[in-house]
Amino acid sequence: MVDYLLEKRPYDASKQEIIRETGVSRNTFFRIWDRIERFGLVKPTRTIGRATLYVLDDANPVVERLRDLEFTLIKASMEPKKKLHT
Repeated sequence: MVDYLLEKRPYDASKQEIIRETGVSRNTFFRIWDRIERFGLVKPTRTIGRATLYVLDDANPVVERLRDLEFTLIKASMEPKKKLHT
């Protein structure tokens, strides 16, 4: 779910959209979502009808580290493979 929000950045998403796009069950989603909110990884951006939309909170140190990791992995995947010396 966090990975989905990382990929979707900077756009926001509703809980229903996250459930649909990640394929997690509703029970699993809400069990995990409580922790995500408790640790301040997401913040609400706006409300459309009864749905609240969320984005990752870029000011959260955990989110900052996840973004750094994502950048490092992307950068590493673009570098040519180095031969191992035997």
